[in-house]
Amino acid sequence: MTDSLSYRRLLGLDGMPELFLAACLSRLASRMFVLAIVLYVLDRFDSPVLAGWVAFASMAPGLVVSPLAGALLDRMGAAKAIVMDMAASTALLLALVAADIAGLVTAPLLLGFVALYSLTSPLGTAGIRVLIPRLVPKEALDLANALDTSSYALINVAGPAAAGVLFGFAGPQPTMLLIVLLYAAASLSLMPLVRRTSGGREAAAGSLVRDALAGVVYVVRHVSLRSLAISYALFQVSWGVLVLAVPVVVMRELGAGAVADSVVGGLWAAAGFAGGLGALYAGHLRTIGRERQFIAIGTLATAVAIYPVSASFGLAGLAVGLVLVGFLEGPVDVGVLSLRQRRTDPAWLGRVLAVSMSFNMSGLPVGSAIGGILVVYSATLAFAVAALASVLAAIVAWVLVPATGDDGKHLH
Repeated sequence: MTDSLSYRRLLGLDGMPELFLAACLSRLASRMFVLAIVLYVLDRFDSPVLAGWVAFASMAPGLVVSPLAGALLDRMGAAKAIVMDMAASTALLLALVAADIAGLVTAPLLLGFVALYSLTSPLGTAGIRVLIPRLVPKEALDLANALDTSSYALINVAGPAAAGVLFGFAGPQPTMLLIVLLYAAASLSLMPLVRRTSGGREAAAGSLVRDALAGVVYVVRHVSLRSLAISYALFQVSWGVLVLAVPVVVMRELGAGAVADSVVGGLWAAAGFAGGLGALYAGHLRTIGRERQFIAIGTLATAVAIYPVSASFGLAGLAVGLVLVGFLEGPVDVGVLSLRQRRTDPAWLGRVLAVSMSFNMSGLPVGSAIGGILVVYSATLAFAVAALASVLAAIVAWVLVPATGDDGKHLH
C-alpha cells in the first residue's frame, strides 16, 4: 500500500494543483468537442458522411505528427508545450465560431479548422504525462498516474454528455463558446507552472524531424517500450471490437430505437465510471517492480470479462462484463504508464510518450474493423476474438517485457 501520500497530499505538491486543473479543463473541452463537432456538422450540413470525415480529421493528423510533437515537447519544455496546444485550440475554435456567425463555414474550411486543431493535440496529451514524473516523487508515481487516469475516465463520460445536453438546449454556438472558455481557462491555469519550469533549458540544435525519427527508433529498439506498445495496442484491439459489438448486441435484443440507444449509453457510462474507480484503487497499490504482473493479470481478467461473461449471459452478463472491463482498465493503464515513465530516460520522455500514443491508438481502429466484420456473422465470435486479443496482450506483457529496466541503457 502507498501509505506515505494520499490523493489530497498529492494535490498539495508544488505544481500539481495547476497541472491537475489544466488537465481536467482541457480534457473536458476535448471530450465535449468530439461530440459537439459531429452534432454541428449534422445540424449545419445534414451530412453523416461529412460528420465521419470531420471526426477522422479531428484525430488522424495529430496521430501522424505525434513524433514531431514529442520532439518539440523535449525541446521547449512540457508546460510551455501544453499551453501552446491549449492556446492554439482556443484561437482556432474561436475563429470557427466567428466564421459560423458570419455564415462563412464551408465543408473544406471546416475540415481545415479541425485538422489544424488536431495537429497540436499531442502536445497537451503527452505533455501532461511528461510533467507528472517531474512534479511527484518516484514513490508517488502510481498514485499520480491513478489520479490522472481516473479523472480522464470520468471526463470521458461526462464530456460528451455535457456537450449533448448543452447542444440540445442552447445550440452550436454557445456550446462551442463554452469549449473555447474551457481551453482558455486551462491555458491560464498552467501559466504559473510555465514560469516556474521555464528556466535552465538549453535551446536544442539540429533538425526537429531528425529528433522525431530518433524518438521512433528509441521506442522500437527499447525492448520494454516496444513490448509495452505491442501489448497495449492488442489490449486496444479488444476495446475496438467492443465499440462495434456492444451496440449491435443491444439492438438485436431490444430492437433499434431510443431505448436501445439509451441502454448502450448507460452501459458505456457504467464502464467509464468503473474505470475511474479501478484507477483510483490501483493508485493505492505499490506497483514498483510488479508492473508486469498488474498488466498481465489485468488483461487476462479482461479477457474473461469479455468472454464468457459479456458474451454468454444476455444483457445482464453484458452489463456485468463491461463494468468489469472498465474497472480492470484502471490497473492496466496505471501499470503501463508507470512502467513506461520509469524505464524511459527523462530526456526522451516527451518523444517516447508521443510516439507510444500513436502506437497505442493503432489497436482501436483495427479492433473496430475486425469487430464490424465478425459481428455480422456472430456476436459470440466477435467477443471471443476480443478476449483473445487481451490474452495476447497479457502474454506479450509477461514474456516480452523484461523484468528489470536495464534494457534501455545502451540507447542513451
